[in-house]
Amino acid sequence: MTELLTFIGQLTALQELKLSYCTELKELPTSIDQLTALQELDLSWHSKLKELSTFISQLIVLQKLYLSQCDELKELPTSIGQLIALQKLYLLQCDELKELHTYIDQLTTLQELTMWLCSKLKELPTSIGQLMAL
Repeated sequence: MTELLTFIGQLTALQELKLSYCTELKELPTSIDQLTALQELDLSWHSKLKELSTFISQLIVLQKLYLSQCDELKELPTSIGQLIALQKLYLLQCDELKELHTYIDQLTTLQELTMWLCSKLKELPTSIGQLMAL
């Protein structure tokens, strides 16, 4: 799977990328930032994925981001606030996710935030109240 992902950046017209159940994937290739047409990214069931790199901010038309069962993911990068088209963010069973930072208020087009069984997440930032589309 990792070998396949080295060429992923060449698929510049790709609109949906579903990498569910890639349990050995520890990080995403940096070439993913070349997927400028990507609208949906599904990273569910990545038990070893520890972080999303800041290059995710290059996915400016991304509308849906699924991060279910990412057991090792401890935080979202601050660059996620640059996803100006993001409408849906799913954080399901992200057991190590401890907080959502205030940069979440930059996601002004966010309509749906689904969080379920994020056991270490104790509170939401007060800035989430500024998301009028939520």
